[in-house]
Amino acid sequence: MHYAVAYKRKKSEDLITLEFQRSDGTLVTQLVDFKNEVQVIKALVLGEEERGQNQYQVMCFVNHFYKVDFISSDAMSKLRQKNPGTIRVAEEDRGHVNYTMDLFLDVSQSKEISKHITTLCAEASGSTYTRNDDIKQWIQRPGSSEELLMATVYNFTTVPQANVNDTRSLLISKCADTSNLWAPCTCSLELCIGWYPCGIKFCKGKSDGKKIASTYRCGIKTCKKCFIFSYYSKMKQNCLWDE
Repeated sequence: MHYAVAYKRKKSEDLITLEFQRSDGTLVTQLVDFKNEVQVIKALVLGEEERGQNQYQVMCFVNHFYKVDFISSDAMSKLRQKNPGTIRVAEEDRGHVNYTMDLFLDVSQSKEISKHITTLCAEASGSTYTRNDDIKQWIQRPGSSEELLMATVYNFTTVPQANVNDTRSLLISKCADTSNLWAPCTCSLELCIGWYPCGIKFCKGKSDGKKIASTYRCGIKTCKKCFIFSYYSKMKQNCLWDE
C-alpha cells in the first residue's frame, strides 16, 4: 500500500507527529517523543454498523524506541515536502514487528512516561497499552523514578472477568479462536507506517586517484515498518477484524 504522508515538528519540543487515514477508514496517528524515547501509535477504528458496532473505538500503543531508529526531529523538520499529498513509496521495507502489550497504561498518570500521552490518548483512557519491557527501558532514563513509572500501569489480572477467579485469567483466548462475541480475548491489530525518514544517505565523492574518495550526506533514506499489536480486549465484538 502506498501512503500520502507529511511529518510535523513541534518547534518548541523534540517531537514529531504523523497522521494518515487507511483505505478502511482507520485514522492512524504516530507521535515520536525524542526527548523521552517514547513512540505512541494511536488508532481510531470505525465501527461496522452491519455487525452491531455503532461507534468508533480508539486504542493507543505506547512503546520505547531507540533513537537510531529515526533521523533526528531537527533533520525531519528540514525536509522540503512541497506536495504533502504526494503518494510516497519507501526505499526499504523493515518488515513486521510483533508487540505483546501486557500492561494497561493509566492515561491520567502517564506524564511520567511522556506528557504528550494525556492529550493524544484522551479518548483511549481504558484502551491504552504498554509493556513491561518498555517500562524497564524508561526506568533507565536519567532522573526516572521506578516507583512513579510502575504506578502508571496495571496488568490484566486486575480487570474484572466473569467466571474467572484465579490466575488463569491471564490465559485469554485469541479473538480469532473464539466465536463468543462477548467473551474477553486477545486481539491483534496490524498498523503500518508506510513511509518515514529512517536514516541519512551518504554518497561517495570523486576520487582524484591519489586520495580515497570521501563520503558526504546526500539525502534522506525512507523506510516502511509494520507493527502487529496483541492486546487485551474486553470482548470479541471490539475485535471483529481479527478473524
